[in-house]
Amino acid sequence: MQEIVGESLARRLVEWGVDTVFGLPGDGINGLMEGFRRQREKLRFVLVHHEEAAAFMATGYAKATGRLGVCAATSGPGAIHLLNGLYDAKLDHVPVLAITGMQETSVLGSHYQQEVHTTQLYQDVAAYNLMVTNPQQMPAVVDLAIRDALSRRTVAHLTFPNDVQVALASEDPYRHVSPGEPPASAAVASYPRLPPEARELAKAAEVLKAGRKVAMLVGVGARGARDEVLAVAEALASPIVKTLPGKLVVPDDHPLTTGGLGLLGTAPSEELMEECDTLLMVGTSFPYGKYLPAPGQAKVVQIDVDPSLIGMRLPVEAPVCADARLALRDLLPMLDHGPDRSFLEKYQRKMDGWRSEMTSLVDPERSPIAPQYLMGCVDEAAADDAILTCDSGTIATWSARHWTIRGDREFYLSGNLATMAPGLPYAIAMQHAHPGRQVIAFVGDGGFAMLMAEFLTAVRHELPIKVVVNNNNSYGQILWEQIVLGYPEYAVRHRQPEANFSTWARGCGAFGVKVTDAKVLPGAIREALAHPGPALVDCDVNPNEPPMPGKVKYDQAKHFTEAFLRGQPHKVATLATVARDKINELRS
Repeated sequence: MQEIVGESLARRLVEWGVDTVFGLPGDGINGLMEGFRRQREKLRFVLVHHEEAAAFMATGYAKATGRLGVCAATSGPGAIHLLNGLYDAKLDHVPVLAITGMQETSVLGSHYQQEVHTTQLYQDVAAYNLMVTNPQQMPAVVDLAIRDALSRRTVAHLTFPNDVQVALASEDPYRHVSPGEPPASAAVASYPRLPPEARELAKAAEVLKAGRKVAMLVGVGARGARDEVLAVAEALASPIVKTLPGKLVVPDDHPLTTGGLGLLGTAPSEELMEECDTLLMVGTSFPYGKYLPAPGQAKVVQIDVDPSLIGMRLPVEAPVCADARLALRDLLPMLDHGPDRSFLEKYQRKMDGWRSEMTSLVDPERSPIAPQYLMGCVDEAAADDAILTCDSGTIATWSARHWTIRGDREFYLSGNLATMAPGLPYAIAMQHAHPGRQVIAFVGDGGFAMLMAEFLTAVRHELPIKVVVNNNNSYGQILWEQIVLGYPEYAVRHRQPEANFSTWARGCGAFGVKVTDAKVLPGAIREALAHPGPALVDCDVNPNEPPMPGKVKYDQAKHFTEAFLRGQPHKVATLATVARDKINELRS
């Protein structure tokens, strides 16, 4: 059987080491699907229920492996559905190749059914963005797209008209009138880790050694550099603050870290940022400037492999464009190893107090169930190499504060896009990538309802993911954001009673349990984690539990009060919850 363009694409993906494509077929990619079928022994096609989930899966796969994620969708509506997940990949700097269909070339421009010009649609999200119009472009354009995605750590997009998909890969349909030749390439690339430049590193060491109150802010760009981060922090006597995507870089129980920063962060992290005179940023361009040192307060050293991200938030005294691990390794011998430790010790004491406060909120006596207790039960029962995925919203707060990075645990969420609903598709993709590890999706009822059909995908592919639904019957983060603006909540709660998602899990043929009583929660979590297949725990939690910032500022308290004076509903229950939390913190 002669090779068609669809098979040329599939074969080239295999040569690049791609083993999985997430997608949903359609008449706009039937030729591509035939190519995938012909390579089915080497290339797995994961059939999903929604194209948005396919893009999230490709993004999650790339985040968890560092390899290329690939998703496929039909023309028109299918290609449009991919966009949310693709923007997640772009904004979090992970390599994803999107493959879409297009109407055959003979009808383009005739307002044909589902004719959407995806190259125009994708021009913002995809760095490499091409419609393949000649079999002679294959397979070299696949190489170009993949190299672009991997080198820039972003999204690439190829779209194939129907007639081109089924054309013979050897076909040469047109007369060649230019001196150019069809591109020739191979499925290889080299991306060496970027070493630091000696002059930049010397300047960084000079700035850091002059500091008396040095803080480190590390992001996911420092992943894989845990030992080097800890060694440099020890040499500088520096507390380590972590961004939320960078939570997995350093263990949460390590004495050098003060945890996260921002609305979901810790009070010690926020306070030390207000006091430090020197800041070492590694693998992050933390976007929330209000939580960084005030301009002129601290001298900044920033290490990042992407020079365009250096100096984006603060003036940088010493920029170092390099791989985080290599830069920190070479920086370490240049530092003093006997600095004053009073700044570090001050915030270690503060962090001891913060940890006690957080532990006090994991309270089994509360009714309704405290969301902190739900996350605490998951944290206690999960394996030391478990992977936790998380949706955006209040669940991100509870995960940030009560999911403990220890051992080889990992943590993933939509960082810069902060979109709803990636937790479940991330978990599916990561279970594909790491079949021997425990993968847990911690999701809200809102995000789960958006893409809950993908739980059936997990069942059909026999993936033993565990889903824990933090069910407050509302869009909790939006609720509190309205209040913090000074307005009463509006249109953010669903009608009672809460949905029972465990019935959906059981209807799919999986383990499912509904929990409304804190006494049975630990056992339900352990049973779900021990179940050999997919499992879901739907837990009703207190809908009036505010995700309080680590340090409440005057304006936040003022607006909170204004919202209550303007008619905030459920204010009695909310105030009772806040009071109970404060009593527990004081007892700790």
